[in-house]
Amino acid sequence: MTASHTHSPPPGRVDYVAVEQSAPFRELKRKHRGFVWPLTVVFLVWYFVYVLLSSFATDFMAQRLWGDVTVGLVFGLGQFVTTFAITMGYVAFANRRLDPLSAEIRADLEQREAGA
Repeated sequence: MTASHTHSPPPGRVDYVAVEQSAPFRELKRKHRGFVWPLTVVFLVWYFVYVLLSSFATDFMAQRLWGDVTVGLVFGLGQFVTTFAITMGYVAFANRRLDPLSAEIRADLEQREAGA
């Protein structure tokens, strides 16, 4: 005896599995991943370069740029700047590209639920 792999929602409910497999939802996920993954890779490379330089290139990181400000301090502060820049970039991207798609999906779901 084999179990059925079909999924159907209870009466009066939306089939969220079907929604997840729909073209608009897949497009939303594709756009999200297309933005997030490259930035994640770039940031992690930048972060690990900083950590590795701090551990293995201490003379380089200790070089003074002006006064008591060293290369290591500038790179460390650069981590914060990068984090804020990525956050602001993601918010702008989400507002412009992701939110309209998710609003369409949400409106469709609300309409289906109201009609169910």
